[in-house]
Parts: sequence; structure tokens; C-alpha cells
Amino acid sequence: MICYTYMVECSDKSLYTGWTNNLEKRIQAHNAKKGAAYTRSRTPVRLVYYETFATRQEAMKREYEVKQYTRKEKLALIRRWKGSP
Repeated sequence: MICYTYMVECSDKSLYTGWTNNLEKRIQAHNAKKGAAYTRSRTPVRLVYYETFATRQEAMKREYEVKQYTRKEKLALIRRWKGSP
């Protein structure tokens, strides 16, 4: 099973980081206000970053790491992922 660590940008420009084993369904859940409590009042959300992992444990570990980043570090991670300088 493939698992994902992902980041979405909320309607208020804040960033939310999570993990899932079904990325498309999870983004739809966030936008249907059925996702995390944090995103419910901040819809719509837009996927801006994701990584894939072989196990849930790896995805959860990476989620924790990314959540420790500052906003500036998260934005740099997104830029690198998109291939921007």
C-alpha cells in the first residue's frame, strides 16, 4: 500500500500537513469539510506538496518532521518540489 505525506494550502493561505493512503479521496474530504478540524473552516484547500512512502509509519514520521518546519521552510520545500529556485 502506498502512503502519502502531503501539504495543502487553505483558503486563508495557511498550510496544513497530513498523511493518507488515498490522496485524492483525502483532498476531497478536506474540501467537503469532512477532513481535519483545522481545514473545515478554511476550505477550499489546494494540494501543494506530497511525498510517497511504502508504509504508514514512514509517512507518519515524515508528517511529524514537516510539521516541525517553520512556514518559511515549508514554502521552500514546496518550491523545490515544484522545481522552482
